[in-house]
Amino acid sequence: MSETEQRIEVPADPLAGHPASAYFWGHVAGSGDVSDDRIEVVTNDEASAQALAAVAGGDLEHETTSRDYAHDTSITRTEDEYTLSIVDDGDTGLLGRSGALGLPVDGRGNYRFGAFSSYDRELLRGLLEGCGTICFKSSSGTVGISFVHEDRELLELTQELLDDCPVETPYGDLGETSSGGYWFGVDDDAAPEFGTWLYEECEETGLFAPSRRRKLERSLEQADAYDE
Repeated sequence: MSETEQRIEVPADPLAGHPASAYFWGHVAGSGDVSDDRIEVVTNDEASAQALAAVAGGDLEHETTSRDYAHDTSITRTEDEYTLSIVDDGDTGLLGRSGALGLPVDGRGNYRFGAFSSYDRELLRGLLEGCGTICFKSSSGTVGISFVHEDRELLELTQELLDDCPVETPYGDLGETSSGGYWFGVDDDAAPEFGTWLYEECEETGLFAPSRRRKLERSLEQADAYDE
């Protein structure tokens, strides 16, 4: 068992209201695929992949992939990719449910996150790590946080979660990406406080991607240095 898995408090039911299940389903919605007999979720961070596996079980596979950057398809990135696969074992169904309709996301745009309403930070963290970007904008000396996904309804739901966020987090309108999906960004002025809140206390739970947190910390440091 890895150090990450040892820190995680695993819920008795991966569909019940719990910080770990909220984080898991945020990832599934952001970078996963759900069918009647399988859930697959992809992450670029090994520790995050181990955390997701600790929550819901399944098998992990690692490979190196090249893909187009979401905002600009002329740019290609090569990165590690960890895929967690959870399949119907034929006895208890998929995560103990008889089909995808018993899950909080069924792969057809029907997202039901009500069970996780008390754990919006973990849910948003999973969504950001699943379909979000963090960067330092050298042109303005600010931190950029955005969400990118092919499903417009998921991004609209993410905006609703931001509306209820305990830190004020204004954001821009939905726009289209060059790859045919959608995106929106958190206002630059709000990004530092939102990002800091999003990763508060995550070390205690293990429910985070260390590489993504490091990217946030580096971006915040660059922004502070720019102001000086």
